[in-house]
Amino acid sequence: MNNLLEAHSVSKSFGNHVALNKVSVTVPQGSIFGLLGPNGAGKTTLIRIINQITMPDSGHILLDGQPLKNAHIKDIGYLPEERGLYKSMKVGEQALYLAQLKGMQKAEAKKKLHEWFERLEIGDWWNKKIQELSKGMAQKIQFVVTVLHEPKLLIFDEPFSGFDPINADIIKDEILRLKNNGATVIFSTHRMESVEELCDHIALIHKSNKILDGNLIYIKKQFKTNTFEVGLKTTNPELVRQNLTEHFAVSPAEFRTLGDELKLNVKVGENESSNDLLSYLTRQGEVSHFVELIPSVNDIFIKTVKSN
Repeated sequence: MNNLLEAHSVSKSFGNHVALNKVSVTVPQGSIFGLLGPNGAGKTTLIRIINQITMPDSGHILLDGQPLKNAHIKDIGYLPEERGLYKSMKVGEQALYLAQLKGMQKAEAKKKLHEWFERLEIGDWWNKKIQELSKGMAQKIQFVVTVLHEPKLLIFDEPFSGFDPINADIIKDEILRLKNNGATVIFSTHRMESVEELCDHIALIHKSNKILDGNLIYIKKQFKTNTFEVGLKTTNPELVRQNLTEHFAVSPAEFRTLGDELKLNVKVGENESSNDLLSYLTRQGEVSHFVELIPSVNDIFIKTVKSN
């Protein structure tokens, strides 16, 4: 898979504060790339460098194999965390103005805006002023303006801020549709459940350094512990618990079931498989629940940050 964007050893300081320390990331073409990290880690600085709002002290950025330059502005759509719409302008007038700044012809921009407004069911907002809209409504307008010129790279910084769950799902679906139509997305958020749902690859920045990156599925495999959540119906739960402890690493578990089962977390050894555990369990009682505990992005985030 080709990389649409590559950052090579990018560093940036503001006075005595090091915002980025030789950070390198690669964003595969056609992927959704999660840029993660605690507040103040350096994520926004890297995003601002990609958008040429600020320049790196050292290192360089490649976009589609070419050194990043001013002409690439038209190839990038950026939705910042801090929104920047003119409150006194009408929605349609402002959207047209911003689209033309991205190089779109007025007629083409107007046609595409009406298509987007119809799809998002916001057509009656055209003549409203931004100040008449709620935060979430204004967010929808800025999302449309960001993607309207169909750039190669889309950068969304906390794109679900201000949205209720229904509208957040609408925007998620649109991001996935854009990806399926060929866009590459960099996605920065503190909502780890959104990373689970959307991202193919992630990078984690902490204290100005990249401490983790790669394909999300591969990273999850690295962090998994071969532990299974087990629910077992048995007439003698304490005896079964004792027997299991002799063969596996066992700890109490809390999860919801419809009955009153024995609930345990059971870790399988390196030389054993899930089939070995399941076979053993079926000899002890009726297995009602058997799920491998796959580490969530949130678990991985917390564990990695705490260890660094």
